[in-house]
Amino acid sequence: MTAKPPVIAVAGATASGKTALGVNIALTYGGEVISADSMQIYQGLDIATAKPTAAEMRGIPHHLISVLPPEQACSVAEYVEMAREKIAEVHKRGRLPVIVGGTGLYMDSLLDNIQFPDIPADDALRARLNAEAETLGRTAMRERLMQCDPESAERLHENNLRRIIRALEVYELTGIPLSEHARRSRAVPAPWNILRIGIGFTDRELLYSRIRLRVDQMVEHGLLHEVREEYSSGRRRATAAMAIGYKELLPWLSGAASAEECLLRVKQETCRYAKRQGTWFRRNQQIEWIARDAVCDETRIFEMCQKMIAKWDSL
Repeated sequence: MTAKPPVIAVAGATASGKTALGVNIALTYGGEVISADSMQIYQGLDIATAKPTAAEMRGIPHHLISVLPPEQACSVAEYVEMAREKIAEVHKRGRLPVIVGGTGLYMDSLLDNIQFPDIPADDALRARLNAEAETLGRTAMRERLMQCDPESAERLHENNLRRIIRALEVYELTGIPLSEHARRSRAVPAPWNILRIGIGFTDRELLYSRIRLRVDQMVEHGLLHEVREEYSSGRRRATAAMAIGYKELLPWLSGAASAEECLLRVKQETCRYAKRQGTWFRRNQQIEWIARDAVCDETRIFEMCQKMIAKWDSL
């Protein structure tokens, strides 16, 4: 039997240190990074979405960053298709794919080899659901989803209206919850031998401190200027509206709030997002965790990672 080709995934909350660890793995084991981030996939807002800089990449190729125009929506199925193609390309070059990101739905759908059902969008139905969302609000739409597909509703935050509406649409079209479609789609094992490494925190406040510091550093690197330029461009795009670090600053641009007030909101929302990321990834029993607050030293963190890779023994 031919051995499955290897893939390493690095998961964790925002500001946990995924980028640095992924680059170190790629440098040491001859790899290339494939991003699993639902915001970094779009062009623009480089600072707000915390895209790795050239210095942080350290010469390692990074894929699926800034590859889509901001007005183009990207479904999970479309991301998975692109990522599978990139994994195949990296393997063909004889290199190791290193999946790095904090969008749990993207990463799990890719690594669990989800086969997405061919359920075409129904424009009229989607328009009706969007109109109802405008009238009733996001919370009511999530509560409706809870009635027909509680598993999907539990996974989706009410701000993720696009995916809530898609789940409602799938249920109305097929009579089968999206979560059940997902279960059925897991019948085919992934074609890779996967090692999943997670960076976590036993003391969540340490992560929150890192997030607040990173927002301050974003400001130093030009976050306010970037957001002003994006807003002044006249583009009104759903992707930018979803990005933490952009929408929270709009009251500052309109004069309704000070920059300090809006930046505090950025920090609060980023911490809330990090909490949701942690909840998502902790449910995955396949992830091998490194507790960053127990091992703060970057060298020691990578040494622990190397021991995991040696034990995995697929390289």
